[in-house]
Order: sequence, then C-alpha cells, then structure tokens
Amino acid sequence: MAGGELKLLGTWASVWACRVRIALHLKDLRYDYVEEDLENKSDILLVSNPVHKKVPVLIHDGKPISESAVIVQYIDEAFATNGTCLLPSDLHERAVARFWTAYIDDKLVAAWVKAFKAKTEEEKLEGTKQMLVVVETLEGALRECSKGKPFFGGNRVGYLDVMLGGLLSWLHGAEALCGVEFFDAAKTPLLSAWAERFGALDAAKVVLPDVGKVVEFAKMKRAQQDAAEAAAAAAAKN
Repeated sequence: MAGGELKLLGTWASVWACRVRIALHLKDLRYDYVEEDLENKSDILLVSNPVHKKVPVLIHDGKPISESAVIVQYIDEAFATNGTCLLPSDLHERAVARFWTAYIDDKLVAAWVKAFKAKTEEEKLEGTKQMLVVVETLEGALRECSKGKPFFGGNRVGYLDVMLGGLLSWLHGAEALCGVEFFDAAKTPLLSAWAERFGALDAAKVVLPDVGKVVEFAKMKRAQQDAAEAAAAAAAKN
C-alpha cells in the first residue's frame, strides 16, 4: 500500500477538483486541501503546474500530478488496496471508461460552455441542442457500461462515475444558467436515476458544492466577463 503525504490544490467551484476530491474520499485517503485563489495564484501552484497553472494539482510526497483524469487514475493505482477500486480490471472496460471520459470532457463541457456563454438566442439554441445530443449519447453509454446495474462501474462506483459525477452541481444548474434541463427523467431515465444515486453517496455529499451557490457564482463570473468585454469595446472606440 502506498503511503506518504497528500495535498490537493483546488477551488470549491472547480468540477475538475471535485472529481479528485470525490476519488480521494472513495479511496478513504486523508489529504490536506488548499483552496486556491485563481486571481492571485500561489507560488506552490505555479511551481507545481508550470505548464497550465491550473487546478487541480495533487502533491504526493512533494511530487505534483496535474489534470483530473490523470490524478484519479494515479490515486487508484498508487493506492490500489485502499477503499473502492475505481478503474475496471478488464483492460477493454478500462479503455471504454477512458473513452467516455474524453467524450465528457470534449463534448459535454464544450456544449455546456457554448450554451452558457452564448451572446445570442441562436448561439444559445445551438449550444443547448448540442448538450441534448450529448446527454442522449451518455444515456446509451450508461446503458452499455452498467449492464442494468446502478452505476457506470456496475454494482459499485467506478472511474467513469467519478468523472461525470464531479460535474453534477454544474449540470444540475444547467436549467437556471443555460435554459436546458440536463437530467430529464422522461427523456433520460437512466441518467436521472444515476444522478440521484451518485449524489446520495457520502463522498459526493461531502464534496459537491451547493447548486444555488454554483449558479450565483456562474452568474457573477458571466457579469464580470460581460463588463470587461464592454469596457474593452468602449476603449477600442476611443
């Protein structure tokens, strides 16, 4: 069993940091959590992730690991005998879980951001359409991966559950922020039931931020961005 000190650099609103924190709790690992101010990044963050300068960063015995998908895999492999085993033992199933994780990060997040940042109704409509296509695809992925069991990982929570589960608070806020309901029991019953089960896990309850807090935070960030863009446009005219 691996040992040593674990420290996680993150922010409360970061879905990527949420993924890692959920994994750490599922693995029954003790760690020090450092809340970063991304407007005034700490020296330890800049040194630990000099390429992207972003959270999350896991520091294990002084050695930094970046990127949520990489960190969760590292945690599961380095602490294989701790808590819940996240990655499938079957190599094909492991590859499938990694494929769907990339799909979530490349397609789902991009569609969400497009709908959230839309400046026109046309852009918003296009973003929400893309989100709905992704959701339907993930409904099929859950059906395939779970084989009728409660989670993507089967009877127990697995790697892909953590990868999607870390986004739950933001996805629940999609209706207020983007005008689209992500978890629709009528259209995607499997995902809707899965979201309830995952959200009820102790590891999720401890980590996932309040949806209302996330919505207010997102609205504040959008207002700040709009103000900055308006100021830049005004300056360009002068």
